[in-house]
Amino acid sequence: MRVRRCKVVCFEPREEAVFDLEGLLAGGDGVAHRRRWLALAPHLGREVEVDAAARDALAELSPERWVEADVLPEPVRQVLPALLEVGLAISDAPGHAHMRARDEALRATWWHPMAALAHGLTRWSDVDTTVAMRQAGTETATQLRRLLGPPPPERIVPPHAGDAVPLPPPAETSFDRLLRRRVTCRNFDQARPLPLSLLSQVLHRVFAAQGQVRVTTDTVFLKKNSPSGGGLHPVEAYLIVRRVDGLDSGLYHYDPVSHVLRRLPDPEEPLDGLVLRALAGQTWFAGAHVLAAMAPRYARNFWKYRHHAKAYRAVVMEAGHLSQTLYLSATEAGLAAYVTCAINEACLDAVFGLDPMNEGVLAICGFGWRAPVMETMELDPQGAVWEP
Repeated sequence: MRVRRCKVVCFEPREEAVFDLEGLLAGGDGVAHRRRWLALAPHLGREVEVDAAARDALAELSPERWVEADVLPEPVRQVLPALLEVGLAISDAPGHAHMRARDEALRATWWHPMAALAHGLTRWSDVDTTVAMRQAGTETATQLRRLLGPPPPERIVPPHAGDAVPLPPPAETSFDRLLRRRVTCRNFDQARPLPLSLLSQVLHRVFAAQGQVRVTTDTVFLKKNSPSGGGLHPVEAYLIVRRVDGLDSGLYHYDPVSHVLRRLPDPEEPLDGLVLRALAGQTWFAGAHVLAAMAPRYARNFWKYRHHAKAYRAVVMEAGHLSQTLYLSATEAGLAAYVTCAINEACLDAVFGLDPMNEGVLAICGFGWRAPVMETMELDPQGAVWEP
């Protein structure tokens, strides 16, 4: 059996304060500090506690060069089975094929190590944000202020700035009125289906290729209505369709070149349950007629920006650009929209059949008809949507 270390792993010496009764009885403050070593590996998607022997053994293994396990030093061989079991060490044995495939997926996508860590270890699974806020007592802004104190000020004047330079008031146009109506929606009309024509219009404006540049038969760059690093446009749109006239509810993928939807297999659980779980319990977003899950194909971006320190940031920014194009496109069409990254990516990746190290859901945009009554508060201080 040959072995090597996983491609990316960092170690964190984490210190935690724990109650110390013995110390308290001896006249101390009753607090003991315990330090643990945690291995952070993006292909695992979780922290793994290791002891000094395991940490030192990993330092002896090459992340690139395969070696026969039986020639390793005795201290390394002693902890090797445990390292193989958790996936920090990789082997070519059939029994370890799953962990080897996870590690190889990361290697094949040309991740920058720090970006891979941020992506792999900040994904959610089965988080319920409403329960978390209720337990923390942070469901309202007043509760937040009481618990956390005042936030940083809403504006700043840099300490070395000069005198203020007045600017002429801008002339109002129809675009200003459109921007004022761009209000994040938390109330959707459950009784009014969305016309297929409006869905088509929004998808075409936001995700469709408006033009192509073909360099060779297999090298094509797209032009969309939002910018993308290197013109690569790696972000795919996977849809959860709820209430659209002429279109069955279910899961779809949008083809930005052909401007068509392709039906995907139905999830095992009811669609309503999947939506609420994907949105981490955010009931106010669950009523959207259509949810567009933005899922970058990282290999598409990293093909050019290999191991690049800024490549992941460019992909995240692109998702932000697309979400704002969607906001404006929906608002112009008389619809309402939202974007959220407080999502359980793991369940979405599973139902869409995505490998998160290569192509995984980053955020969700929802859109549809706004409800006639505001039951959940929306931030509309100018009264552009709701009567004050």
